[in-house]
Amino acid sequence: MPNETFPRALIFDCDGTLADTMPQHWKAWQEVTARHGIHFPEDRFYSLGGVPTRDIVRMIATEQGRSDIDPLAFAKEKEEAYFRYFEHIGPVEEVVAIAREHRGKLPMAVASGGSRTAITKVLTHLHIVDWFGAIVTNEDVVNQKPAPDIFLEAARRLDVPPQFCRAYEDTDLGMDAIRAAGMDAVDIRHFTRGPR
Repeated sequence: MPNETFPRALIFDCDGTLADTMPQHWKAWQEVTARHGIHFPEDRFYSLGGVPTRDIVRMIATEQGRSDIDPLAFAKEKEEAYFRYFEHIGPVEEVVAIAREHRGKLPMAVASGGSRTAITKVLTHLHIVDWFGAIVTNEDVVNQKPAPDIFLEAARRLDVPPQFCRAYEDTDLGMDAIRAAGMDAVDIRHFTRGPR
């Protein structure tokens, strides 16, 4: 990739990358899984970072023989629980600093496995929602991370070829998605302070 033209755009995951939301998501998961009697250990929660709640619920309900669980209703309940912890969400400073530095210089997008409502609310809470020319969420693509679709859609909306995009993530599934999209992948876990 020619240095003088790379990158032409930046794409950021939101949860755990731009916003330090994962502890709040985990609290909401604990609350709702306890209510429904579902086993969902913390290490598995973190390993599925970037996968939409409804897809995770579908997976664990099947594994645990819980045909009584409605994945969409559960996801709504979990999101409502998450919103109760909202005041504790802050930025991942090291990543927001990168976005701030490139604001107005390069087109930027958010590509998140979260819902449009939740991601817009988080970015608004952090006062950075207007920094991004595109916000792509789990509602905008059929195939979720680790498929490349969400990053490819973000690049398409920015009108920048994927090979000229640099994308930032905090999960293995997200990194796989970026690489599958043919983009330069930056694992923010290498330069932030410990696990989120």
